[in-house]
Amino acid sequence: MTTSPDSASSATSSTSAKPTACRCCAIWLPSGASLGFIILRFWLAIRALVTGIEKFTGTKMVQSPLLDEFGNPDISGAMVEVQTKVYGFSHYHGMPTSSLEDTLRAEPLMPGWMLTTYCYALGPLLILTGLTLLLGIAPRISLFVQGLIYVSLTVGMILLGGQNEIIGTAMLGVHTIMVALALKWVEHNRWSVCSCGAKC
Repeated sequence: MTTSPDSASSATSSTSAKPTACRCCAIWLPSGASLGFIILRFWLAIRALVTGIEKFTGTKMVQSPLLDEFGNPDISGAMVEVQTKVYGFSHYHGMPTSSLEDTLRAEPLMPGWMLTTYCYALGPLLILTGLTLLLGIAPRISLFVQGLIYVSLTVGMILLGGQNEIIGTAMLGVHTIMVALALKWVEHNRWSVCSCGAKC
């Protein structure tokens, strides 16, 4: 079977165009492993950062105009108290609820001084590791510290027992696996604000 010069030239151009497109993609995009690590890095960073920030939340009552059925301020000028969410250092809480902290304090395997220290350190550590991971600074160290945090939270979930242990431990196990996977791919780190700390 023979081919015409036109078909041969078109086949040659089509085959030569593919490597050019691939080369362009290779120039502008990192490898698949690098993209995979970036996704993991951003997810784990946002998870830790927002969780840490949320530990500085509280509520306060503020005066707000009473609204009618159309969403407009009532003509009588009546005011109602509305509970709003606020952020501040004075609202910091290591544990989600005081009842949860009291339950853990009652555990013989959880000394009170250790739980107090842990609660004070948990929020700042989550914010610090989340921020450094988001910026790509010392990702190996940040991921390792995050892994230790999730392991320590697993201990608390086991001590709580019941339904909390089953669901909480499973979710923390998924987080730990994601951290371990990110640590395996950490050598593919890209897009860091500090190149000297990108591999630490």
